[in-house]
Amino acid sequence: MSVVVWIVEGTWPACVDAARAHTSADADVALLHVTPADVPGAAHGAFAGLLGRGHRERDPGTRLEHLAAASAQDLLRSAADRLGRPCTRTERTGRVEREVVAAAEGRDLLILARDGDRTHLGPHSLGPASRFVVDHAPCPVLLVWPEASPGLSTMPPPPPRP
Repeated sequence: MSVVVWIVEGTWPACVDAARAHTSADADVALLHVTPADVPGAAHGAFAGLLGRGHRERDPGTRLEHLAAASAQDLLRSAADRLGRPCTRTERTGRVEREVVAAAEGRDLLILARDGDRTHLGPHSLGPASRFVVDHAPCPVLLVWPEASPGLSTMPPPPPRP
């Protein structure tokens, strides 16, 4: 079984725990973190357009890229430690939702966590990127709650009958 686990700040422990609980010990597990490219890109652009003529070494976009890479490596290392079995660690940069879908191609399972409004059951418990991934994943998806799920009383009432 080949599994990709989407590692996101704030929800990753639940995903790693789900991988441990729902996959065999010999499963090929890949931990994936995706860094959005838009923030460093905006910093590069602002610096080049307004501040940085002739001083490429001071580009804050480069600094942001380095900080993001270091943070991703720390997060993936923590996730691998929590998983406690052999795995691969992959870091990508780009449009997060598209990178996750691409990484899931050819896999047997994708594990991700809800990242929206987690106080209620329902579709708003998925943020836009997670919604895109769930809707476009090319493999089965295991969607986990990062903490205890809200009770059934939080489910919206049925629509009124005509």
